[in-house]
Amino acid sequence: MYHTWSNYLPADIEVCPIQLPGRENRLQEAPFNRLLPLVETLASVLRPYLNIPFAFFGHSMGALISFELARQLRRQGDPTPVHLFVSSRPAPQIPDLDPIHQLPQHSFLAELQRRYNGVPNILIQNTEMLQLFLPIMRADMTICETYAYIDEAALNLPISAFGGLQDHHVSQDDIIFWRHQTSETFTLQMLNGDHFFLRDARIPLLNVIAEELIQFL
Repeated sequence: MYHTWSNYLPADIEVCPIQLPGRENRLQEAPFNRLLPLVETLASVLRPYLNIPFAFFGHSMGALISFELARQLRRQGDPTPVHLFVSSRPAPQIPDLDPIHQLPQHSFLAELQRRYNGVPNILIQNTEMLQLFLPIMRADMTICETYAYIDEAALNLPISAFGGLQDHHVSQDDIIFWRHQTSETFTLQMLNGDHFFLRDARIPLLNVIAEELIQFL
């Protein structure tokens, strides 16, 4: 998803995607299924690279990871992001009241498709491939649905939030409450598309990100 982002951003903005266990050439590694161990691992791994201005962008589950990673860095006294960009994710203080990660396979896949329109047909039609990716999808949903928000001071950094106008699961009303997680400026922009709007609205999204970060170049 992020491989081409550098082509649309100023040359001084380096895009560094985080590849979690269970993805691409890490497919054979067991995925995380709890947020805290994941965030603690990321904080440790990233620490040597935080000696220049940096920002976090997180989509859906990635928004939750980015938010808690910023708080973990603050707890440790490490450098924190100059900006947090979150998309397609309700504010972290809003509880998930309809978990699906323990549903039987058919119901689980049906709910994923209904909520997020994010299960490729090739997976559904290929039993072998589906069995390979199903544990990763369950692990991701387990991370999100077992997350327990703990109230802390708002982050001292700007937050920009984004959502898809045709996203039937994550509404603007859910996203706007991210404003309570910052003591600095907050902006919300709804873009054309569903839960994965960043596939079709990549250019306007990256234009906003570039405009926010240009002051740090």
